[in-house]
Amino acid sequence: METILRDLEPTVGQLFDRHLSKAQEWFPHEFVPYERGRDFSPGEPWSEADADLGGHTIDDAVRSALYVNLLTEDNLPYYFRSIERMFGPDGAWGEWGRRWTAEEGRHAMVIYGYLTVTRAIDPVTLERGRMAQVSQGVTPDPPNALEGFVYVALQELATRISHRNTGNHLGDPAGREVMKRVALDENLHHLFYRDLASAAIEIDPSGMVKAIAKQVVGFAMPGTGIPDFADHAKAIANAGIYDLTIHHDQILEPVVLRHWGLEDLTGLDDEAEQARAKVIKYIERSGRVARRIAARQHETAERTADAGADTKPKVPVGV
Repeated sequence: METILRDLEPTVGQLFDRHLSKAQEWFPHEFVPYERGRDFSPGEPWSEADADLGGHTIDDAVRSALYVNLLTEDNLPYYFRSIERMFGPDGAWGEWGRRWTAEEGRHAMVIYGYLTVTRAIDPVTLERGRMAQVSQGVTPDPPNALEGFVYVALQELATRISHRNTGNHLGDPAGREVMKRVALDENLHHLFYRDLASAAIEIDPSGMVKAIAKQVVGFAMPGTGIPDFADHAKAIANAGIYDLTIHHDQILEPVVLRHWGLEDLTGLDDEAEQARAKVIKYIERSGRVARRIAARQHETAERTADAGADTKPKVPVGV
């Protein structure tokens, strides 16, 4: 593994330079609508009626998304530990890891600022969740650098999509801008790791295909240690913020199949050929399942719309 890290270091330097040329300086305090804030009294219970979302309301699914998105960002110390363990602290690898950590640190700052000022979700529940999450330090932890390249490329894109879709569901322009700004950072991080994985495929196609198989089939979002994560994830999926259809259509197909060109790779050893077949079968199956879920959701939405139409007052013809 040390050999491929050494061979990839010039690529890391180039990708880091590209990242710095595209990254924009921004300040969390400029995105938080502080004029909406007021003091919290000790022990004061939270109520949905307290939320000031610029005249908009949100449902429990959006609150779940905000809760999960922030607690995912709060677990940054453990992600840094994993990145440094896999890639090392020296040279271009170390420079990237520290810069990535600095940029990621802003995300929790700005989302937390927005949520506490607007009282969008219960701050006591949020803090208890943070304590539980960070105290446990549960994270998906790829066992080696090759699997790490794959995981972080997919995870950064998944996080970008989740943040952006959460912002779109908020309605509040200030909240939408917060989530959009965070998503822009996540997109640049995804591009770095995606292209790093592409370079690794050129050096060790068999090793990377086996890594892709393990990480695609066993993929888990970094929020798995969050209290009641499964329930929140289900609500988020049902709301269309992040579900299997999105995962298949916006991550697996465009990145694994098209950008990394999994189906067209040559020179694979026997084990890698088996791994490739496994991944392709998995993606095809997930696509079928995603289409069935999407069809059921569409049918449910149509029935709900029809039921709503039946309860509306009838307008006389000609009026």
